[in-house]
Amino acid sequence: MPHELGDRVFRRSMTRRDFLWLMSVAGGGLLHGCATDPVTGKTVLVGMSEAQEIQLDRSNSPHQFSADYGAVQEAPVNDYLSGVGESLAANSHRPQMPYSFRAVNANHVNAYAFPGGSIGVTRGILVDLENEAELAGLLGHEVGHVSARHAAEQAGKTMIAQAAVMGGGIYAGSKDAGLGNLVTTLGSLGAGALLAHYSRDNERESDRLGLEYMTRAGYNPEGMVGLMDVLRSQRQSDPNALELMFATHPPSDERYRYAQQAVATRYIEDARLPLQRERFQDNMAALRELKPAIKKQQEGEQKMARKQYRQAEGYLREAVALAPDDYTGNMLLGKALLAQERTVEAERFFEKAKGIYPAEAQSHHFDGISKLSRGRYAAAFRAFDGYEKRLPGNPNTVFLKGIALESMQDRSGAAAQYYRYLRSVNQGQAAQHAYQRLQAWGYLQQR
Repeated sequence: MPHELGDRVFRRSMTRRDFLWLMSVAGGGLLHGCATDPVTGKTVLVGMSEAQEIQLDRSNSPHQFSADYGAVQEAPVNDYLSGVGESLAANSHRPQMPYSFRAVNANHVNAYAFPGGSIGVTRGILVDLENEAELAGLLGHEVGHVSARHAAEQAGKTMIAQAAVMGGGIYAGSKDAGLGNLVTTLGSLGAGALLAHYSRDNERESDRLGLEYMTRAGYNPEGMVGLMDVLRSQRQSDPNALELMFATHPPSDERYRYAQQAVATRYIEDARLPLQRERFQDNMAALRELKPAIKKQQEGEQKMARKQYRQAEGYLREAVALAPDDYTGNMLLGKALLAQERTVEAERFFEKAKGIYPAEAQSHHFDGISKLSRGRYAAAFRAFDGYEKRLPGNPNTVFLKGIALESMQDRSGAAAQYYRYLRSVNQGQAAQHAYQRLQAWGYLQQR
């Protein structure tokens, strides 16, 4: 009988040479070339074509949005955000890109853009903005990164970093050693791996473009000054809340002063435009009602980052009491309990999160981890399968499906998942485990 692995049927054992060839294909290099910067008109060395930018975006942005707990479920919020964003994109240097804008359920203060135009803004920053002009400044800055092709210029470094993160640290111990460390599997795949870390010059250019686009679209440039002031104030009062924001957006008083100077000189006439505070407040009312719970969650996440899980639990229980049906709050409380190996309690909150937001995948992933750690392997496999049906393309989940099947003594099923995993990831402990199992079970042979 042939062994069916993924979409390929082997009528003999794969040789080591076959395996090494497969790994070279899975880790294939970037296509590099020159392109014209649509903003400056200069020829620049970029890591991908426009079509590749869009494809990278489509492949990776859904995973980032899920890692950020999905788009907020309040449809009017996202409709409003999209309307503001589309008006900016239409006035940019690359209006032809397939832009999309969404608020995501993460509590940290951040906004980010993928190279094809998918832009996410966390609710953690939205609840601290005061008017539509500040929102336009924020979105205009991100559209500026897309227009100037900053991500494409950084593509080589980004893809290397992504491969390193995807390949390492997921499988921290053998079955005998326990599976508790798998709790960090999904959370490690965030902006640090998938999004470019821009230079100071990139940031300055995006600030300049953001001002240009927002004023073209009829927004008061004072919004950019207000945005920078919000970030400066938060950095002084709560620097931890801005940790991720400034991993991709370096803080600088210089940027604040630049915005002030630009408004006082080049954009002085536009400063007469309204800030649209009332319209912003009305459209963000649903999120602003959650602000007390969001602030408690931020405190809980800071404790979790310091591995103070018991203290984190206290803040997160307060958050869930304030907003019982908040998906993010239930997910975070489940994670805090799972980190304390209180898996039965954790599973209850992951199950609740699944009911609150059925279409969002992350709850299925962590529900699978909690079940896996309890030895409920069949239920864990179903949870991981549920994740993959909602959000295909995460090799980590494929690997965990293999672990579940291996634990159920289903070697052929586990081998199929390990083979799928190795097609995407070729280094790290998980890849080593998958390779060793395939070799021990006779799917690979040494030559």
